[in-house]
Amino acid sequence: MSKLIATIEKIQTIDSLNIVSFDFSGNKLKMMSLELDEKIKVGTKVSLGVKSTSIAIAKEFSGQLSYSNQLNTVIDEIDNGELLSSINLKIGEIHLESIITLDSSKAMNLKVGDSVTALIKANELSITEVL
Repeated sequence: MSKLIATIEKIQTIDSLNIVSFDFSGNKLKMMSLELDEKIKVGTKVSLGVKSTSIAIAKEFSGQLSYSNQLNTVIDEIDNGELLSSINLKIGEIHLESIITLDSSKAMNLKVGDSVTALIKANELSITEVL
C-alpha cells in the first residue's frame, strides 16, 4: 500500500456521504467516504493509503477524466513479472507503486524516467492514520 501525508482542506457532507479534500505537497486530492472519525477535521494532518492495484497510469495524457486524483509522476523503477508489472513512481521525494498488467506496460512502452500521470479514484483513497 502506498502512503501519502496530506492536510485536510475541506469536508463536504450530505446525509452519510463525505467528500474530503486534501493538500498533498501542493497537489489536490479527494476522497469519498461514508463514515468519518470524529478526529477528521479541516487542518488535520493525515496519512492516506491507496492499494497499488488501484493506481492507474496514463502516458502522454491529455483531456478530461472523472478521476479526481491525478498526480504528475516520474517512473523510478519497473519490475516486469510474467503477468504483472510493478511500476515505482516518484512525486518529489514520495514513492508510489502501481501494479498493472504486463501487456499494458508493454503497450504503453513504459521506461524508467518517463513522465506519467498516476490516477486514483476518490473511492480508492482512504485515511489510514490521523497524525
